[in-house]
Amino acid sequence: MNASVAVLQLLVATAFISIPLVRHRFGAAATDAAETELRRQGVRPGVLAENGMRFDAGGHETWAPVAIAASTATAAGLHLLGSSWASGVTWVVQTVVLLINCLILYSNLTAVGSVSAAFARKGDEDLARIDVAALLRAAEGGFPGWVWVLQDVRHVVVFGASVAALVLTAGL
Repeated sequence: MNASVAVLQLLVATAFISIPLVRHRFGAAATDAAETELRRQGVRPGVLAENGMRFDAGGHETWAPVAIAASTATAAGLHLLGSSWASGVTWVVQTVVLLINCLILYSNLTAVGSVSAAFARKGDEDLARIDVAALLRAAEGGFPGWVWVLQDVRHVVVFGASVAALVLTAGL
């Protein structure tokens, strides 16, 4: 049973590691596509970088998924070692992972509104003029089509494996 939980947790870790890997590989193309869209809209392209909007693997797009992957891998290691801490750590880590993934999914589904609101809060005239939906569509176009399938698979793996790990842990 411990090995099964560990495998599920390692699947979750792998799913989270995929985020910065994809952004590292294709983020520059997404940024180029976004900047091209800004030029089309008559907005200077540098405004995104100046305001901390990125499509690459920088900042929280790297440290957060890596930290989550490390946490789930640590919990998996505890299970594989047969540690008495494994169950308790799993309950905490997988519950937090489920909540974080809910936030990620919500963020993905509300991206246009949240980015628009963030731009409005900045009070920058250039940001206020941006058609955010078109900008995000352009940036998404900088990633290969399979990335969106990967995103959906990642959510299924994270939700499914986390719930399964918790159910199996409850039976330990």
